[in-house]
Amino acid sequence: MQHLIRTSDFSKEEIMGIFDDAREFLKFEPNEILKGKIIVTLFFENSTRTRSSFEIAAKRLGAEVVSLDVGTSSTNKGETIFDTVANINAMKPDAIIIRHSECGLPESLTGFVDCPIINAGDGKHSHPTQALLDLFTIYEHFEGKTEGKKIAIVGDVKSSRVAGSNRRLLPRFGIDVNLVAPDCFKYEGDEFKQYNNINEIIDELDIIMSLRTQLERHNQIYFESLQEYAKDYCITNEVVGDRDIILLHPGPVNRNVDISDEMLKDPRSKVLKQVTHGVAIRAAVLKKLILK
Repeated sequence: MQHLIRTSDFSKEEIMGIFDDAREFLKFEPNEILKGKIIVTLFFENSTRTRSSFEIAAKRLGAEVVSLDVGTSSTNKGETIFDTVANINAMKPDAIIIRHSECGLPESLTGFVDCPIINAGDGKHSHPTQALLDLFTIYEHFEGKTEGKKIAIVGDVKSSRVAGSNRRLLPRFGIDVNLVAPDCFKYEGDEFKQYNNINEIIDELDIIMSLRTQLERHNQIYFESLQEYAKDYCITNEVVGDRDIILLHPGPVNRNVDISDEMLKDPRSKVLKQVTHGVAIRAAVLKKLILK
């Protein structure tokens, strides 16, 4: 049995197989390869794209989805998350998809289940399916020629699990990862080049990935307002100019803080393409883990 906790759980060959399946699922043709399977979603943090994407992906493959309302679950009666998951497992689902604010929690639950666990985001640590769909979007745009492409991940790289997963995944496919952030949001490591301003590297880039400022993950105020932050870190048409750069964002986008309205409408913005790709990638992941 295989779980998906972090992107390293899949080899490069397995990822390419997921991409092959995702291309087929992008046709959005009727498919019932998971008919009779039951998938449980357990989200302890808010989610729109990830949760709905997983659920739509599962239903497009013929599976049934049980979405548990954690607000009324037995964890509010004192039951531990481990007992909650063990009880769900005793009902014999075919996969459990979980999001939680605690780093490492999805991995710690793997010993309590007889079905795959898929990490839909754990704290600041990892968001593997988001990184896979980001890579897929890049891979498809450049027709598989990712070696030597240069990306700048811009914003709150310190707190972003998306940044964390992409830092680990993209270099495996030859992509040069660079980080752009104010000092308070800088990554605490030295294996990547880091910049204070995107203008320092803009002429070298093929890809920009903008991030949402993770205000809910900070215990102090770094900027007087989001508008103050946006002065230096919002991706605008003035910043990108006429350069041949594609623009990504994991969502939700804070308009005119992360990316300007104008750039979101620009053909170089692949933000909605990422959402479409997310359904196909997650369908491919479900197929791989459930039918293995």
